Amino acid sequence: MLRFFRYLEPYWLKTILLVVAIGGQVWGTLELPALMAKIVNEGVATGNDSVIWGIGLQMLGCTAIAAGCALVASFFSSKIGAAVARDIREDVYKKILSFSVHEIDKFSTASLITRTTNDIAQVQQTIILCLSMLLRVPMMAAGAIYEAIKTAPDMTWIILLAVGALLLSAIIIIGLALPKFKIFQELLDKITLLTRENLTGLRVIRAFNKQRYEHKKFERENDKITRVNIFINNAMSFQAPLMTLIFNGTTLLCIWVGISLLTTNMSYLGDMMAFMQYAIQVVLSFLFLVVLFVLLPRANVSAKRINEVLKTEPKITWKKKTEKVPEKTPSVEFKNVSFAYDSAETSALEKVSFKAEAGKTTAFIGSTGSGKSTLINLIPRFYDATKGEVLIDGANVKDYAKKDLMKKIGLVPQRGVLFAGSVKSNIAFGNPTADIESAAKIAQAEEFIENLPKKYDNNIAQGGTNVSGGQKQRLSIARAIAKNPEIYIFDDSFSALDMKTDAKLRKALKKVTKSSVVLIVAQRVSTIKNANQIIVLDQGKVRGVGSHKELLKSSEIYREIVKSQFSDEEYKKEVKDAR
Repeated sequence: MLRFFRYLEPYWLKTILLVVAIGGQVWGTLELPALMAKIVNEGVATGNDSVIWGIGLQMLGCTAIAAGCALVASFFSSKIGAAVARDIREDVYKKILSFSVHEIDKFSTASLITRTTNDIAQVQQTIILCLSMLLRVPMMAAGAIYEAIKTAPDMTWIILLAVGALLLSAIIIIGLALPKFKIFQELLDKITLLTRENLTGLRVIRAFNKQRYEHKKFERENDKITRVNIFINNAMSFQAPLMTLIFNGTTLLCIWVGISLLTTNMSYLGDMMAFMQYAIQVVLSFLFLVVLFVLLPRANVSAKRINEVLKTEPKITWKKKTEKVPEKTPSVEFKNVSFAYDSAETSALEKVSFKAEAGKTTAFIGSTGSGKSTLINLIPRFYDATKGEVLIDGANVKDYAKKDLMKKIGLVPQRGVLFAGSVKSNIAFGNPTADIESAAKIAQAEEFIENLPKKYDNNIAQGGTNVSGGQKQRLSIARAIAKNPEIYIFDDSFSALDMKTDAKLRKALKKVTKSSVVLIVAQRVSTIKNANQIIVLDQGKVRGVGSHKELLKSSEIYREIVKSQFSDEEYKKEVKDAR
């Protein structure tokens, strides 16, 4: 938790003003009991009205100063706390953006959301309390103890007794609640995960009539977090009555001891009243400290979770500057590339080698789990090859600066991803100065865009939920075209398109990719039939390389794929044409 106080550095002037304001508040508050003792001893006891009025005005002045300083302190502590939380949130978000897929999988999306929202809110609340209480309370406690000893030294033991009781109760409460704080945050991650999963998969849940099953799953986790929360609240609920008992007990003890002393010396009345006020200030100070120490462990759990994110170094590191000058002619080459996911027993790819050249289309086909998408993910470095080299324009992808590599690639993922905004902003996402209408026309998206109420300015909901799967896919393709990259990667990006639209799109695409490398992952043979080079994958290994006709002659696996997608007559014709 203490590490987050380094975020106060840019706000040092405001922090100094806060300390000054708290000092003024403490001074004004501590002056009041001494002035009250003077009124009793020098004014009330002697019947001197002028003394009463004079000291009374001083008390009003001290009260005004204390109140004004309290407002200033509250203003600055809130402002600094909010600014620090903003800076932490920004650093966490920036760090998350630097993560590779490996780190995202490690933390889970739901946990990262909780850490960016709930955990930072906990830290912000504690920083505000620390700025207001942690500075004021020690100053108030030290000043009150000093004044109490000076005013009535023979009653000081009451303060020691009250403080000891407060600290003992705090240790017991913190000891009970602390282990549960971490469990609570972990369960909150699970609740966030289930909520996110159910909201994104709502259609599937309804289609399979699994609402009851998902509700029971959520109910189990909800019951767990409720039980932990009840335990924490029960432990914390003992705090209020204990503190009230100690507070009221201290007041009664001060009165009882003070009255017994008054029997021998009536002039002790003012000092007794002042001491009682100082004792109350000491008890209140330690009471606030107890509250803070109860909240700190919970905030410390949140702080550790945030620190885990900030300290995690991405598995994939990038060069600040591209080290090797890439060749002018675009190309993608795999040299004996193998890849295995963390903790996986077998490799997802094994000794894959091929070269994709500019002006040519290279396609990848194979059964589910053959490694097609994994292979594609190695090109933009979503993952790094375990063995071998991935070369872009003759240079290893590991030698590129991130900006330089991404500039070369136009990726259309398997699931079309759209962002909240307009049709225009989504197409121009990778190139704000692009000719979006031309890109939309090539992607066969122009027709449906023109039918939208606001055309290119029409709103796109978060995740593209207000457009169909085919429309989402076409907008994703238009976004890649608008970027005008050297390398186009289509990861099964034509699956939601009908055969007619698919054919028209590929024909239009051919005109703009004459000098680019085109990589296509596909399930349908018809999509890749005319590719210059088709790579057949099976269980992570290359089982065939060649054109459609060549593979029909040489690859048994490819023939099986073609046979499964064509009628008997069409298959026989394809085989015959290949001879």
